[in-house]
Amino acid sequence: MGLLEGKRLLITGVITDASLAFHAAKIAQEQGAEVVLTGFGRMRLVERIAQRLPKPAPVVELDVSDQSQLDSLVERVSPYLGESSEVDGPKLDGVLHSIGFAPASCLGEGAFMNAPWEDVAATIQVSAYSFKSLSTALLPLLGPGSSIVGMDFDNRQAWPAYDWMGVAKSTLESVTRYLARDLGPKGIRVNLVAAGPVRTMAAKSIPGFSAFEDAWDGRAPLGWDVNDPVPVAKTVCAVLSDWLPVTTGSMVWADGGFHAIGV
Repeated sequence: MGLLEGKRLLITGVITDASLAFHAAKIAQEQGAEVVLTGFGRMRLVERIAQRLPKPAPVVELDVSDQSQLDSLVERVSPYLGESSEVDGPKLDGVLHSIGFAPASCLGEGAFMNAPWEDVAATIQVSAYSFKSLSTALLPLLGPGSSIVGMDFDNRQAWPAYDWMGVAKSTLESVTRYLARDLGPKGIRVNLVAAGPVRTMAAKSIPGFSAFEDAWDGRAPLGWDVNDPVPVAKTVCAVLSDWLPVTTGSMVWADGGFHAIGV
């Protein structure tokens, strides 16, 4: 019996088959879960990528900055959740928020001091506020035992080149704590998985990403392979499972131990 046997999961953020979200979906299916994906923009590409999973997954369009799409999300997701034994209809056992965006002006040398507010606002809305807005939109499908997980890059310190995305990640970490406070009485857990650097399309958009790669393997006690997304994806699936029943409002590190070792 798999770790996620019988679970129904909504997974956002699949762009390519290198995406952390894709690997989380793959492992979740291998562990017995039924998966629904969301896509944004290039929907045909996401639909093709969804066919590469062990079991082809349905894809629902979602722009987290579009309130009308958030308002209709339950209606559009529910047909893919099958029959429910609960009187109130379909239910989601877990949600993965793997969404982030920053305009080029918000990343790289000089970005922190020079990025205009409009670009900063977009970065924070899509990368942090959307964790709350997605959770709120899906509340009718969530209940006791449900797990909401967000993808993080530990931002307790300032990183080179990360700039306003770093600020957005700090905001995401705070949003997680407040969501955990407000959803805990409903029996819903809210956590982040703070991953080490992995070569994804999102990572390639960060100027100077190679600096992270160069530092990580030498400092992480367990070592680190930037080409291997599986350890992070396994951690996501563990947090989505029932095996952390009283863990909420937390950052769970999947970084080889890098965060624990001083320079």
